[in-house]
Amino acid sequence: MHPLQEKILALVDTRNLGQMTLREIGELVGERFPQKIKHHLTQLEKKGLIKTDKYKGSIAKTMSGLIKNTMLISVPIVGAANCGPAEILAETNIQGYLKVSSNILSKKRKDIFAIRASGLSMNNAEVNGKKIEDGDYLIVDGLYKNPKNGDIVLSVIDGMANIKKYIKDDENDQIVLMSDSTKDFAPIYIHSDDDFMVNGKVIQVIKKPRIK
Repeated sequence: MHPLQEKILALVDTRNLGQMTLREIGELVGERFPQKIKHHLTQLEKKGLIKTDKYKGSIAKTMSGLIKNTMLISVPIVGAANCGPAEILAETNIQGYLKVSSNILSKKRKDIFAIRASGLSMNNAEVNGKKIEDGDYLIVDGLYKNPKNGDIVLSVIDGMANIKKYIKDDENDQIVLMSDSTKDFAPIYIHSDDDFMVNGKVIQVIKKPRIK
C-alpha cells in the first residue's frame, strides 16, 4: 500500500475526513497537492478499505478494512512535550503514527493523539499505574479541555508544550502546573490573562522499552 494511503487510512480512526477539504487532509499527511489526496482516497475506496458517503459527509472504514486492522490502533504522533521547564515548541503537524495494540489501548477514540515525554519532572506521576518517564509516549484525549484539580494535562504556554499536574487556585487567581518528580522542580504559575491553553488530558502511558 502506498505510504500516503496508509496515513489516510490511519486518519479515518481519529478524524472525520468527510468534513475536511482535500487540502486540509493533505496538510495532515504531508502532501501539498489536493489531487494526489483525491487519487489515493479513490484507490482506498476501490480496494474496499473505505466507503465515502457524500450525502452524510462521512468517510468510514469498511468491515474488510477494520478486520485487517483489528488488533492495532493507529494513533497520530504530534511531537514532544517537556516534562520540565516549558522549552519544547509545540508542533501540531503529524510526525508519524504509533501502532498500539487494542489490548493496551482498549477503545478506538476520535481526537486522541500521542506525544513523546521529554524530561524528568513527571517521573513520579502515574496514569493507570504507569509512571511518566523520559522517552515514553503519552496518549492524550484532545477533547478534554476543562481539567479538574490533579489531572495530568498537556498544555501550551507561549507556544511551548509541557506535561504537568493541573491545579486551579481560585483564591489567588492563578493556575499552578505542578511537577511530580523524584527531583525538585519548581511549579509554573499561570495567570488567567496569560497565553495559556489546555490541549488535553493524558489518559495512557506507552512505556519506552528498557533494553538490558
